[in-house]
Amino acid sequence: MVDELSRRLVPDELWALVEPLVPAHQVRPQGGGRSRVDDRAVFTAIVFVLTSGCAWRHLPPSFGVKVPTAHRRFTEWTKAGLWRRLHRAVLDELGSQGMIDWSRAVLDGASVRAKKGGSLTGPSPVDRGKPGSKIHALSDRAGLPLAVAISAANTNDAHALKPLILAIPAVKSRRGPRRRKPDKLHADKAYDQAELRDWVRKQGITVRIARKGIESSQKLGKHRWVIERCIAWLFGYRRLTIRYERYANHFCAFLTLAAALTCFKKLAK
Repeated sequence: MVDELSRRLVPDELWALVEPLVPAHQVRPQGGGRSRVDDRAVFTAIVFVLTSGCAWRHLPPSFGVKVPTAHRRFTEWTKAGLWRRLHRAVLDELGSQGMIDWSRAVLDGASVRAKKGGSLTGPSPVDRGKPGSKIHALSDRAGLPLAVAISAANTNDAHALKPLILAIPAVKSRRGPRRRKPDKLHADKAYDQAELRDWVRKQGITVRIARKGIESSQKLGKHRWVIERCIAWLFGYRRLTIRYERYANHFCAFLTLAAALTCFKKLAK
């Protein structure tokens, strides 16, 4: 039963992408001691925490990974940038098969409560001023997350536009050079700033940002559903629905892993 769950969480095809990216283990010079826990078992335990939303201390012992080991390896891999590199590796696979639609990108954000406070949190305007963070995502035309980020809940959405566009990795294409820019960028009225429009145009991207008092909500909804679906896919990983991590980089690590797994599901179909 455990093996079946582990294979479902981390199938062989996913592990084939992850394994080459896992940082090399530094062997202690004195030798001896217990043997190192298998990297795949640890990665599977981390995916279980992300998917189920359980606290680290509730990690089932059936995975064969002790809680301190899982959390320590998660911290090490976060510092090493594993999750960002995995996301890019999955996007490369999608791009090389022509499965990324660059004709339009859409971005938006969503607030989550931060139970323990921590870095990059602030009073949430949609949760009676309680501490929270925002998840930001930029997707392709089909809703696949190309870039993700977090900020404090009281940060204006517009501040995330430039970092998200700059965070899109150079992705392989079926033909020709790598690509990192969509043809068009759609966003709602929260991003309606002349300076942002000019900046996006200078990147060689056509701007489709809704204008306050001009575009109707009905017209905006023609494209907004794409990013709403993307964020819904990310929130399907229950560890993201409420922020328990005090450190922003740990919460962002879970978000980036969720983006990679969301893209992998498209690849696996």
